[in-house]
Amino acid sequence: MSHRFHPVLRLSALALLALGAAAAQAQDKPVELKFAHWLPPSHPLAKLGFEPWAKSVEEASKGSIRVMLFPAQQLGKAADHYDMARDGIAQMTWVNPGYQAGRFPLIAAGELPFLLGKPGPSSAALDQWYRQYAGTEMKDVKFCFAHVHVGTFHSKEPITEPGQLKGMKIRSANGTVAQTMSLLGATNVQVSAPEARDALQKGLADAITFPWKSIISFGIDKAVKYHTDMRFYASDFVWVMNKPWYDGLAAGQKKVIDDHCNNAWASKVGTAWGDDEDSGREALEKMAGHTLVKVSPAQMDAWKKAVEPVYGEWVKAASATGANGQAALDGLRKELAARQAN
Repeated sequence: MSHRFHPVLRLSALALLALGAAAAQAQDKPVELKFAHWLPPSHPLAKLGFEPWAKSVEEASKGSIRVMLFPAQQLGKAADHYDMARDGIAQMTWVNPGYQAGRFPLIAAGELPFLLGKPGPSSAALDQWYRQYAGTEMKDVKFCFAHVHVGTFHSKEPITEPGQLKGMKIRSANGTVAQTMSLLGATNVQVSAPEARDALQKGLADAITFPWKSIISFGIDKAVKYHTDMRFYASDFVWVMNKPWYDGLAAGQKKVIDDHCNNAWASKVGTAWGDDEDSGREALEKMAGHTLVKVSPAQMDAWKKAVEPVYGEWVKAASATGANGQAALDGLRKELAARQAN
């Protein structure tokens, strides 16, 4: 008799195991992920990065992770977003590390003038390179990924040579650009991106370092009319997460987050946003009253020579963290070259 019922018992056991696995998956406790950033909700990165990422996480988790976006500094000022993730004010935030100059010296390599080129490959390269340092430099949070934008000077008067910056008031994109401006004799105006147009219109700044299309997105095209046609600087950004929140996820939910916090997403977001930002160059060129300011090869050589001391300062700052600064910079250059980022 036992032989007759053995297959049935076996099938029952398998069925129970399958039901148990399905129940475990179905029982993943629904969680909410507050994702805070400081861009306008209509900004291209919101449409090309934040929203697609949120939708993909929700779909991959079968709805057990619900992502709620909080744009436009709703939960805190732009410069506070790293601490907001650390402290759980939001479960995830979008951070410009350069808004707190000196706090994150290693990732500041991505801000060095004339180092990064095409934003998509540069994003993938910076993200891959930084993963070896993120666990130490950003240990208060779970690092998700990094990406960049690349930009230039947008000004009230044309800028073609480094000597022209002396005495100018310039809104710098990040700490490294501010350091560069000081080196070249300019006065730094430290305001976040959402406050930049006001600073220009009130005469607090003569020029701004910014990516191309965001000049239009933030309405800054109404305050400046000259745009220096070169890839002067980059700003790096990180998506970071509250550690206790991540640690409290079910195993399947953690896998969903891990699958969305990788180099592939860094490349995807960096390319989508970077290409869109670069499209602003042509848009501004066609706008009445706007001029693209050309830079000759000799002028470009002068720029690169003028900013060389900033590289030495970065190597010193990186070495002070215990890393080998020169080796780290060489490693980033190698990663950029491998991805044909320039």
